[in-house]
Amino acid sequence: MNKLELLQHRGHERPIPIALDPGRRYTIGGGRRCDLRIAGEGIARRHAEFRVDTDGLHIRLLTGRREIDFNGEPVRQAGPLAAGDALRLGDTCWQVRPVDTAETPVPSAPDPDPVTPVAPAAPAEPPIPAATPRIAPELVRRFQECISQRLDLYRRDILQTLSPQRLREEARTTAWQLIEEGELSIPEDLDGNTVVAAVVAETVGLGPIESLMEDAAVSEIMVNGPSSIYVERQGRLEKTALAFSSAASLDSVLDRIVSPLGRRLDEGSPLVDARLPDGSRVNAIIPPLALNGATLTIRRFSDTRIGLGDLIGFGALDAPMAAFLRLCIHRRRNILIAGGTGTGKTTVLNALSEEIDESERIVTIEDSAELRLQQDHVVALESRPANVEGSGAISIRELVRNALRMRPDRILVGECRGGEALDMLQAMNTGHDGSLTTAHANTPRDALARLEVMTLMAGMDLPARAIRDQIAAAIDIIVQLTRFGDGARRITAITEVAGMEGERILLTDLYRYDNGFTATGQRPAFIEQGSTLEPPVDPGLFQPADGPT
Repeated sequence: MNKLELLQHRGHERPIPIALDPGRRYTIGGGRRCDLRIAGEGIARRHAEFRVDTDGLHIRLLTGRREIDFNGEPVRQAGPLAAGDALRLGDTCWQVRPVDTAETPVPSAPDPDPVTPVAPAAPAEPPIPAATPRIAPELVRRFQECISQRLDLYRRDILQTLSPQRLREEARTTAWQLIEEGELSIPEDLDGNTVVAAVVAETVGLGPIESLMEDAAVSEIMVNGPSSIYVERQGRLEKTALAFSSAASLDSVLDRIVSPLGRRLDEGSPLVDARLPDGSRVNAIIPPLALNGATLTIRRFSDTRIGLGDLIGFGALDAPMAAFLRLCIHRRRNILIAGGTGTGKTTVLNALSEEIDESERIVTIEDSAELRLQQDHVVALESRPANVEGSGAISIRELVRNALRMRPDRILVGECRGGEALDMLQAMNTGHDGSLTTAHANTPRDALARLEVMTLMAGMDLPARAIRDQIAAAIDIIVQLTRFGDGARRITAITEVAGMEGERILLTDLYRYDNGFTATGQRPAFIEQGSTLEPPVDPGLFQPADGPT
């Protein structure tokens, strides 16, 4: 047997041949680009994957939280799969069976299975191109009005009872019916499929930014009013040719984004900061606070896990720096990751977290959940904003205090912005070694100054010397990140907090970036204090490029 076949059950049976070539991968999820598209509650855009290794076929979760049912047991990964194994994920079941290669040719990849069969009356919906031709706003508005009237979209309960896939199909079918009945017509110089796809997107979807949400190279989407859309690719900003048909269309898209999150965006609550189901962070602000019109910012996160090895490949640091950071995690050093907006603090925090041992209990605390840890024993906490009545808010500080009662081995705070800094420092000083957090700062010295200010924001009347003593005792290592003009993000300093000298906190640079990564020749104090601990330390990690000091 040199081939397996998945017999897919979902109201009908469909055989899916799987080529057992090492290195082959088949993505599973609700996204358009997945090899196997599935539906069901809690299914992420790229939820899981089939992976072929030298020993056979495996399945594992990628970003989804819903586990795989493997032979009746919930698992995060399984393999190598054997004939007879049964799998279930979402609304889809698979049965593994052997296939004779001579009987069935092996395709290059499985054919994608649509989430819901497309209505035969309407052509299949093409993806919106990255540069959709400008369609007359009046035509779009007429389509939207007619579709909304026929589907009774003005009743909010309709939007809540129909699934997004079903709603899109209904809107697309209605749009083609309007064209076929002659009620609306498409100009001859425009393609009908393209126009209908754009109209449906603006009526029941995300409008022109849908194509950007499907583009894996886009890390940030910035909508500055209906006619100005920017994106970030490879760390660089660029303006797109996309635009909304009107300010009202943009307002409708904003409402469709925030309403399922239990939030509202109106004159009484003109700004929202929330997290989308796929993990993207969304911020929206409308007039009168936004003078140029409604503004939307979506920060997207890669579905691919990035480790220290990947960061070396990206040029964010070199191998000795990565080896030292691994050592810091294993030796349970408290690490503060500092940098400006968009420098990659969360990415580095994610990469460092992969080095934490599976046996440890980790509690993560964030404003918007962005950390994606691969360990099993993780408790993820997320702050909660006030409700429409202005009550019910749960702050990061309250979550940090609560986490201390949850028997954590390590505490990971997504970002310290205020009084929670005091609670974080106290946690680091009371037995929760190996904790990690991030803060906005341009240099390691500025990071400590910001910590001091944030500690004062807790409302405690503490003398400056006492605060600095707390900081010097709690923080062991500062990792400084900088974003360069070419879009590159690099670790520009790894600095040890070396205690106090009078009223001043001592800092020792261990690594720097100055047209290249280099060690300074200084050895961290904890290396000498724990010389007999595992893992052993390579003295060459701290030798500068021009030789020993």
